[in-house]
Amino acid sequence: MSKKLKVAVIGCGGIANGKHLPSLSVQPEVELVAFCDIVVERAEEAAAKFGADGAKVYSDFQALLRDTDIDVVHVCTPNDSHAEITVASLESGKHVMCEKPMAKTSEQARQMLDAAKRTGKKLSIAYQNRFRSDSLYLKEVCENGELGDIYFGKALATRRRAVPTWGVFLDEEKQGGGPLIDIGTHALDLTLWLMDNYEPESVTGSVFHKLGEKENAANAFGPWDPEQFKVEDSAFGYIKMKNGATIMLESSWALNIVDFGEAKTLLCGTEGGADMTHGLRLNGEKRSRLYETKVDLGTGSVAFFEGKEETEATREASAWVKAILNDEEPLVKPEQALVVTEILEAIYESAKTGKTVYFD
Repeated sequence: MSKKLKVAVIGCGGIANGKHLPSLSVQPEVELVAFCDIVVERAEEAAAKFGADGAKVYSDFQALLRDTDIDVVHVCTPNDSHAEITVASLESGKHVMCEKPMAKTSEQARQMLDAAKRTGKKLSIAYQNRFRSDSLYLKEVCENGELGDIYFGKALATRRRAVPTWGVFLDEEKQGGGPLIDIGTHALDLTLWLMDNYEPESVTGSVFHKLGEKENAANAFGPWDPEQFKVEDSAFGYIKMKNGATIMLESSWALNIVDFGEAKTLLCGTEGGADMTHGLRLNGEKRSRLYETKVDLGTGSVAFFEGKEETEATREASAWVKAILNDEEPLVKPEQALVVTEILEAIYESAKTGKTVYFD
């Protein structure tokens, strides 16, 4: 396939301008030809900055999808519209990368997966943390069996005080939740992928709205309005897998902690362990002695990325483009992202009912 992929972006807000558009614009095989946003000025600004000559601007995504020249759509809208736009894009003959989480509910996520299977088009979810240098290195360690049978993991996405006060982040109707569905989703995806375990048996969850009620609170993004803060400020899950492995998920936008970090994982296996809490560290036992090694990630390259700006975002875009051009499975498979959404939904359900949620 020698022609350039014609890519459209639906939703031209923060995540589109912060990640998708800059990383797509440096891919030599990509042409950004269409931009859509319900606030048309945002689409016009994105087109002026990143668009190819003659790029089109829309306020209605259905009108954009009628353009048969478009090959790929990136969905960068609030969570409640992911499924509707993704399904329509797939059915119009486009490949789709959708921002995380896959959808607001598991039912919507299944609709997206069904549409991908029905149309034969590629669908991937934007879990860019898999493309970090430490993640890729640790994946290789896990695949080589260096940790043995991984039976315990922690998925960590905790902020001390960094509540996003812009956009629709605090709107439960649009987003489906707070830090759990926003950043906890990244940590859980990373942990499941590294463990290569997608068969949950049961989930028990706790969800808190404690600090969100405070007036004039200290916050990295300025004080929030407690009246607008409709989602949790922290959430925690205990996840039991069918093979007996256990995962603890911790997520917060506001929590009284000192050590914090996003999209981190800790893994314990029969032959060794690993964690990302203070850089990437491996640990284990050799010759009847315990050891700990900090991995230097300052050198080395990534096989599928060729370019100057090597970030997780550009690696994600490069791998996605190559998957389409070479007709290969994307690194982030929709079946995997569906399991993430099912577990997150189960944590919310368990917290609401006070009962453990069991999977069939």
